[in-house]
Amino acid sequence: MKRRNFFKTAAIGGGTLALAPLSCVQSKAPAIAPEDYSAFELNELTIAQLQERMSSGKLTSEEITQKYLDRIDRLNTKGPELRAVIEVNPDALKIARQLDVERKSGKVRGPMHGIPMLVKDNIDTGDQMQTTAGSLAMVGSPAPDDAIIVQKLREAGAVLLGKTNLSEWANFRSNNSSSGWSGRGGQVRNPFCTDRSPCGSSSGTGASVSANLCAIGIGTETDGSIVCPSGINGIVGIKPTVGLWIGDGIIPISHSQDTAGPMARTVSDAAILLGLLAEKQQDFTPNLKADGLKGARIGIASDFFGFHDEVEKLMGAAIQKMKDGGAIIIENLKFEDREEWGKLEWQVLISEFKADLNTYLKTRSGLKVQSLADLIEFNKQNPVTELKWFGQEIFEAAEKTNGLEEPVYLEALTKVKKLTREKGIDLLMDEHKLDALIAPTNGPAWTIDWVNGDHFGGGSSEPAAISGYPAITVPAGFVHGLPVGISFFGRAWSEGTLIKLAFAFEQASKHRKAPGFLKRIE
Repeated sequence: MKRRNFFKTAAIGGGTLALAPLSCVQSKAPAIAPEDYSAFELNELTIAQLQERMSSGKLTSEEITQKYLDRIDRLNTKGPELRAVIEVNPDALKIARQLDVERKSGKVRGPMHGIPMLVKDNIDTGDQMQTTAGSLAMVGSPAPDDAIIVQKLREAGAVLLGKTNLSEWANFRSNNSSSGWSGRGGQVRNPFCTDRSPCGSSSGTGASVSANLCAIGIGTETDGSIVCPSGINGIVGIKPTVGLWIGDGIIPISHSQDTAGPMARTVSDAAILLGLLAEKQQDFTPNLKADGLKGARIGIASDFFGFHDEVEKLMGAAIQKMKDGGAIIIENLKFEDREEWGKLEWQVLISEFKADLNTYLKTRSGLKVQSLADLIEFNKQNPVTELKWFGQEIFEAAEKTNGLEEPVYLEALTKVKKLTREKGIDLLMDEHKLDALIAPTNGPAWTIDWVNGDHFGGGSSEPAAISGYPAITVPAGFVHGLPVGISFFGRAWSEGTLIKLAFAFEQASKHRKAPGFLKRIE
């Protein structure tokens, strides 16, 4: 894109006061207004709107792709220095041109044909780009093949613009980390206020989608890594039921919790991508109903409220909006065994991480490391680039585990799934005949702090994440200009119901707005 510069120069001069011996000429430097980074030809355009421009001949996929590449160049390492994109795809324009040729010949593959998008840098692409999880230890030969979901993207006609930065190792290296920081990519910044955290681990995707660096993106989640960066960057994110999207070719943490999912500016765009990349392709667009709240029974997961007064006000307004739409609200629902979840989840994650990562690394060649033990040693040998701000105590704890046959792991896995499923989400939904549960996705973004690490205000990712059930977050408003999301979550494979409720709320509330790239909150 050829961006316009909105610089304004105002010369303010002082005159000379004649015959006044103590007076002097006073002049000020020309005042230069900050560049308006929110001004962009494709700002906030949906998949459908981009398709309309291509089908009408107003724009080609190549032109759209170039505009997004120019915007990445303008905002990623220059201007607000978002550092949301870790690498651009040198083949992007070639892919777009080929898709334009197909369109001219009468072949349109579907709603994603010619649509530029970004994927997180822990998802394999069998092309010229690296797949590193943000770690310098993984820089070397690219992945040999596309992840299954990337294969599906290419088949659907998407244009892969590049890879997004992330919290290194999907935020599973240190308990004291800064979300959005990686040794390879640096610090992702929140486009609403660039001294604030973008949350993680899908930080780069959240910031990129919010800042209109792409049409849509893909993140991954183990616990909170799609919904938190979506909520805190003011966009929509869907964490699918584990298994809806195939996880093959994604750098893992936990096979029992990991999933990739769409991150978008609208529920409709997220729903389109969710269905296209499902193992068995589905169409979720019939669930996009403006009256979808009517008659719905929605439970308030009160365990996850009460951490911020201003967030409470937003949730109160959101609940009233749902009531106005005809929803039946059931209040003050609690998870009885929630206090046990964390310790059990921790044991599952560290055990699966070591086993799953070592298995994944066997699929890669030409790298500096071949195991978790190698990664630990690499970081020790490269402390300036990898351990400058925080350590690797999670790596070290995982390395001490003894495999997936270990009784302590098997017991933890069985118990935590039962507590979050049969005795958790399923129990509440059965007892109260619910369509979904709701809770705040996040509090307002905290300031980036490499010394002390993240300081979360609150969130609600645990139930859906640990159970492996679906969740969707939608913008719910702002606290001092910082976005807050609301999450809808429920039973396994209930994506259609959640999309219906989330879309109806989105259409009734219309809280999404483009970021302003402030330097600080004043």
